[in-house]
Amino acid sequence: MMEDYKMQYLNIVDHLYGNVSLLQQEIIKLEAIVSLPKGTEHFMSDLHGEYPAFKHLINNCSGVIREKISLCFPNLDKTKQDFLATLIYYPEEKLALIKDKDYKWYFNILIYLVKLTSLISSKYSRGYVKNVIKEEYRYVIDELLHTKDNSETNIKEYFSTIIKAIIKTNSQDDYIIELSRLIKRLAVSRLHIAGDIFDRGNKPDHIIELLKQHHSLDIEWGNHDILWFGAYSGNPLMVLYVIYNTVKYDNISVLENAYGISLHKLLNYAKLLYGNENNVISPLIKTTLILLTKLEGNLVKNYPNYFPLDRLVLNNIDFNDFTYQYNGEKYPLKDKTIKGLDYNDPYMISNIELDIIESLVLNFKSSPRLKEHLKFMLDKGSTYLIYNDNLIYHGCIPLDEDGQFKVVLTPKGKLKGKLLFDYIDDLLRRAVNFKVSEEELDFIYYLWNGFDSPFTGRWYKTFELAFLDNKELQKEERNPYYTYRDNYDVCLNILKEFNINKNGHIINGHLPVKVKSGESPIKANGKLIIIDGGFCQAYHQKTGIAGYTLISNSHGLRIKAHDEFCGINEVLENDKDIISNSKIIETYRKRLTIKDTTEGKKLEIMLNGLKEVLKEKK
Repeated sequence: MMEDYKMQYLNIVDHLYGNVSLLQQEIIKLEAIVSLPKGTEHFMSDLHGEYPAFKHLINNCSGVIREKISLCFPNLDKTKQDFLATLIYYPEEKLALIKDKDYKWYFNILIYLVKLTSLISSKYSRGYVKNVIKEEYRYVIDELLHTKDNSETNIKEYFSTIIKAIIKTNSQDDYIIELSRLIKRLAVSRLHIAGDIFDRGNKPDHIIELLKQHHSLDIEWGNHDILWFGAYSGNPLMVLYVIYNTVKYDNISVLENAYGISLHKLLNYAKLLYGNENNVISPLIKTTLILLTKLEGNLVKNYPNYFPLDRLVLNNIDFNDFTYQYNGEKYPLKDKTIKGLDYNDPYMISNIELDIIESLVLNFKSSPRLKEHLKFMLDKGSTYLIYNDNLIYHGCIPLDEDGQFKVVLTPKGKLKGKLLFDYIDDLLRRAVNFKVSEEELDFIYYLWNGFDSPFTGRWYKTFELAFLDNKELQKEERNPYYTYRDNYDVCLNILKEFNINKNGHIINGHLPVKVKSGESPIKANGKLIIIDGGFCQAYHQKTGIAGYTLISNSHGLRIKAHDEFCGINEVLENDKDIISNSKIIETYRKRLTIKDTTEGKKLEIMLNGLKEVLKEKK
């Protein structure tokens, strides 16, 4: 396979680089590039619609900008360092707030920004940096970056004259904005999002719009992402689950305003059922939950090989006294007003309910903005990613009780390990393009809510959580993976399954790390790293932090735990940043270069091909 690729490549480069001088130049350029330090990667997961905090971490590069300012200007007092950081994070907004911006102020700020840009750009080639500067500023900024430290009198004067000319031409704000953008652009060479952009927070659409602007990005889909994939693909049960989540977290605007999905019929039906009655559970939540519970029951009946029969939860209700029966015991329901059910046939869907469900499914399938966002996530995403010897996925690798790869029944047959992930990847791409069978569309629901689902690894007890107070009945048992992920040998076996050497790492999201209870994100002697620190506000109390960022640079791996975001006004008015605490996971004995990376290996193939062509030419 590699030989075929090599021959194909040699034919292409022979055509493109027939000139010996051009071949020599390209070889020199690539030899130099692969010797540069490896770029900085940031890993984040479980964003859950928390746009303001995510946007700030994108702007401050998870605290890296502030670190670079301290490194570059050690003698600058903290207040001025904080101010400079805020200016870089939000240049337009901060410039608008500053009243006394005289000539001297601009002169000094521009010098600070040029010096900081020079420091951050030092691991890139000059050609690369030039290409990422906007064209209208390219010549001037390139000149500033490469003349700033020259001690020769004429060059110092040349540098100073450029700064003065920027201010004289009244373009200083434009250059501050562009230098700030360039600093943030170069501080992170690659961003990895290990799943769950949707649900809970109220601005997942804003997050996607921000990600669309990122220069180098990949997304490993999470269970909440595939829930939206399934809803858009036309799975009615997943449509209702999306609605239930948005209503539960008071985010109806995400559906109605962001994606143009009307809940009008569902709202009217809830009002018809419950009117102005005093309900423990809100009528809309209750109506949605009963509808999805009925649909889930019918799915369980149709696919007993996928779902356990104990998920037929309506069978456990005694409608005479509205109690829940389990193992011979009776438990009172929190809300005894449940309507829209035929007590003799609780899983029956009425004609009015069928009309509501069909209308909602059509709304999801025909939303142009949702289609655009999900297509973007398909283009940038996958079920897993192997990058620089790291295996990145959101949920779990299904395992059995002995820690071996679990064989999972799918519409394609029994699959496990990497083959299971590859099949699901193909399935989800076809689903969003409406090219799946009915069984496959139903199976996507299992991926959202299944004990052996790679995205979830547990049965959701949504009904029990809403209607019961008993913690034992609400307990969601998990796949054995969540026990074995702290086992070093099991993690090595997972890496081997995906053809990654034992020096690699598993980067995992999905279940928030309870830091305040003493739990560590680092498992299996550093082989597995959990990067879900509870980005979602609903988890802050449980985790004790407000998210993680894993940082991989040429020196090693470290994880940063972030405190809660104080809000944009606090940042702009008081230069208050997110406080982040850093912990080193691994330090490399030798600094990594581009040659050691996934992209570097591709460049090596190109380089070797060019060298062979050059031999033939000589």
